[in-house]
Amino acid sequence: MRGEIADSLKSAMKAQDKRRLPTLRLIQAAIHDRDIANRGAGKEPASDDEILQILAKMVKQREESARAFDDGKRPELAAQERDEMAIIRDFLPTQLGQAETETAIRAAIAETGASGVKDMGKVMAALKEKYAGQMDFSKASGIVKGLLQ
Repeated sequence: MRGEIADSLKSAMKAQDKRRLPTLRLIQAAIHDRDIANRGAGKEPASDDEILQILAKMVKQREESARAFDDGKRPELAAQERDEMAIIRDFLPTQLGQAETETAIRAAIAETGASGVKDMGKVMAALKEKYAGQMDFSKASGIVKGLLQ
């Protein structure tokens, strides 16, 4: 992941791509921040799974910002946030659809032996381990809760 992001940054710098370059720098800065936090906690630098989580979080932040800009009648800023989301999503695996998400959740429930809402944490942990960057976990948690009730 790191190499792919670094290569994209280099090619954007060479092409003087003023749209992609700042977003790629933000991605690298977020990864670097995670590396520093991990070092302080005595952990290894961010793994690919952690990088996927960082990218998913960045997409979610931009979705919320774009929504806020739309509500605030600032379409040019909302469009800029959506452009950044598209650039970040280039590095994420393909997102699971609604049916695939439900199938994955049902499999995780069966795999963990979850029987009630108290087992929701186990199911979510299994999903995050298997589907990092491929699933919106806030939506998934609602589905898990509904299935476990």
